[in-house]
Amino acid sequence: MLFKHALTLTALSICSASFAQADISARFIEGAPNDRFEITSTSDCLSGPLTVTINLDGSAGVLIFDITASGAGVEVSQPFELTSGGSLVEQAPSVMDGDKALSIGLSALPKGQTVAFTLDVDDTGGAREITVNGGEIAGASVVLMADGERRSAKFGVNAKAVLANSGCSS
Repeated sequence: MLFKHALTLTALSICSASFAQADISARFIEGAPNDRFEITSTSDCLSGPLTVTINLDGSAGVLIFDITASGAGVEVSQPFELTSGGSLVEQAPSVMDGDKALSIGLSALPKGQTVAFTLDVDDTGGAREITVNGGEIAGASVVLMADGERRSAKFGVNAKAVLANSGCSS
């Protein structure tokens, strides 16, 4: 967490609770003392309710959430903290130390609105366990659930994952 690496993920499409149309931009930012995830709507089509899940399972760096000092992570730990978009959150995640996934329930995500949170992400399979770079997040995914449908996209070595935009006009 000594360096800041912006890992961007542009993904996910739905419109009026239909996956046919909309966009979410999710971004991971490596930081010290905590890492940050930002989920932003880039269209007018994202009505809710919806659930966004960050799933680190399958990541090249064998990533985990490190939220307590006595748990599975190394050195610095940081609990989950919602930093923006709280009025959109219907259900905050229940995150345990060492978890590989967390889900946030949202009432909606209007265009330009951001839901952001911080916590610590550690690499349990690499040489620098306290920092996460783009290649280490490769294989992790973002999952969107709405109206009983599920869509997901995996991060690549470029630290991005993209679900094809299906054409929501916004």
